[in-house]
Amino acid sequence: MNVKKLLSGVLCALFLGSGTVVAQNYFKDFPIGAKPEIVGKKLSERLMETKHQLYFDRGIHYAEVCTWYGALRFAELTKDQELVNKLRNRFELLFHIEKNLLPPPIHVDQNMFGCLPLKLYRMTGDERYKDLGLPYADTQWTLPENAKPEEKEWHKKGYSWQTRLWIDDMYMITIVQAEAYHVTGDKKYINRAAEEMVLYLDEIQRENGLFYHAPDVPYYWGRGDGWMAVGMTELLKNLPENDPNYKRIYKGYRVMMESLKKYINQDGVWNQLIDVKDCWTESSGSAMFAYAMIMGVKNGWLEAEEYGPIARRAWITLCNFIDDNNDVTEVCIGTGKKNSYQYYLDRPRIAGDYHGQAPMIWCATALLEE
Repeated sequence: MNVKKLLSGVLCALFLGSGTVVAQNYFKDFPIGAKPEIVGKKLSERLMETKHQLYFDRGIHYAEVCTWYGALRFAELTKDQELVNKLRNRFELLFHIEKNLLPPPIHVDQNMFGCLPLKLYRMTGDERYKDLGLPYADTQWTLPENAKPEEKEWHKKGYSWQTRLWIDDMYMITIVQAEAYHVTGDKKYINRAAEEMVLYLDEIQRENGLFYHAPDVPYYWGRGDGWMAVGMTELLKNLPENDPNYKRIYKGYRVMMESLKKYINQDGVWNQLIDVKDCWTESSGSAMFAYAMIMGVKNGWLEAEEYGPIARRAWITLCNFIDDNNDVTEVCIGTGKKNSYQYYLDRPRIAGDYHGQAPMIWCATALLEE
């Protein structure tokens, strides 16, 4: 018998026979510049060096919240108590000196702030965090007195009055409701998020698995689709598999991941407009897709041998987008919807924007999770 061939077969069986083994091989032994424990630490520490990003007169911007939340998860996973303390100290000012920076619960972008104190409550047991965070989850389903007719209609149907069928919403709503579920144990929170996700999937996912920025804006904008990818990922991670909405969300997730494989660019990541070949590489949406794939491989939602190499290459490529200041480059600035192809092509690209910092920290954390 050919010993070399036999040995090769045994190694192949060992490598492909277990999703866990495969995932460990794809997500280990990174080059020094792409080691997740180093990258995650650098980007989390970078948050401590930057000022608050404010959303006009509505308090701290959701992109900073996403970065802060990601840094907390990273610090918790890596048992970095010094980093945890720094992140908590940054938050403590919001109880007094910076209280005016707390976002009012009047919009989906502002309500997602609640995930931050709720995560801190889970880490510390400090009731102040719970008392601050839960109202953000609750008011997302409490119709305000000055609600518009469209908001009243969504509320009457059992959905959040903040529903607007923008793809960004499916992380904002999901993350705060998921945290409220973990804090209280009340399934209404996670069920709300799941039902909302199914609504969005049924209404706006296209046949190719991707999503227009909005129903009246027929462009596959990278970061916008990224919000859907990470929103579905968080729900699959938090929903029990026997939940009535799990299969629908899983189906939407799988179709999207399958489609994304077709649009990988020459850098191994994705473009500002996903399906436009001569468009520029955009880092924040790419990092969100990488996170969704890493989590998919690690949790068995995606085939490791098929998606593991894609996720690995994407991560390594994206680490090359981090400059000497630990700022992620090639990040599309905050972008509202507009029915204009040229509008998306011409969006400015910046470095250090929280939209790009956040998903890179999420990826680092996901790569380190067992």
